[in-house]
Amino acid sequence: MTPVTIYDIAKEANVSVATVSRVLNDTAPVRASTREKVMAVIEKHQFQPNALARSLIKKETGTIAIILPDITNPFFPEVFWGAENEARDKGYTFFLCNTGGDHERESQYLSILREKRVDGMIFLGGRINLQNCPEEMAQELIELGRHLPIVLVNGNLPRSGLHRIYTDEAKGAALAAEHLLELGHREFAFVGGLQKMATTMVKVRAIQKKLKEHGLELKKERILLGDFSIETGKQLMSQLLKQDTPPSAVVCVNDYTAIGAMKAAIEHGLSIPKDISIVGFDNTPLASAVIPELTTVSQNTYQLGKLAVDVLHDLINQNKTPKQVVLRPELIVRQSTGPSRIS
Repeated sequence: MTPVTIYDIAKEANVSVATVSRVLNDTAPVRASTREKVMAVIEKHQFQPNALARSLIKKETGTIAIILPDITNPFFPEVFWGAENEARDKGYTFFLCNTGGDHERESQYLSILREKRVDGMIFLGGRINLQNCPEEMAQELIELGRHLPIVLVNGNLPRSGLHRIYTDEAKGAALAAEHLLELGHREFAFVGGLQKMATTMVKVRAIQKKLKEHGLELKKERILLGDFSIETGKQLMSQLLKQDTPPSAVVCVNDYTAIGAMKAAIEHGLSIPKDISIVGFDNTPLASAVIPELTTVSQNTYQLGKLAVDVLHDLINQNKTPKQVVLRPELIVRQSTGPSRIS
């Protein structure tokens, strides 16, 4: 069966194609009787306008994209959930791109999204989290930003001029350290993450700074980096516990590594928090699902996604919007932290 077109609708309703377009898009007043006649024909044929054709007319697709590095890490689906709900309320659909942390795949998606004529893009992780992003990778995103509204979430490309939404992760790490200091801890360690990632090192530096204010030190041999997984958290914590003087408090790069660290501590016969206190980062659903429940730092993930869409919507509609929106982190105290047993 040949698909019904807008021209067929116009012919049967005995009106112009422009009138049918105005009814469909509600772009101009149409006499009530004419609108009813056009709508009757549309309903009769269950006509749905071609999305590509409408995009060519309106110069919009009603689609926005989100690029993220790891859909299996609970932090990113939480951000996506906030973004998707806000996008739906604003009439957008989403094009979800999971790169698996592969910069080449990021580049492929950037090319595809430009071809797909999406209205805007939200970018998380990957190259925008590198401490030193290679110039060619930075320029690729900056160039696309000249043609497409882009919002960076929890990342940055210095001197790019791109809009950013982010949680103050340094403040969050400092809150974790301050909490442990108040509990009497003096022997600290940091577990997880990668040295090349700014989101890792900003936490390390913030903890070092906070400890220095109290005349303490985050010793080099107690900064154990690897990646962001549960397994790595477990392995690194096992290494820590084999040291001559293990720490009494451990801050982890995220909740995944914290859960791995907790598993290792328990397997080594330690009681949490009696023998060792552990703090995560991100406040993912896993944090309250484990036993003991995990003390962690909330990055307001849902709000990050929601605000990213709000800013992107303003950019798409050429409205003024701040270049940067900074969210305050919150320490969520649960069962995995307690007073130090080391006097």
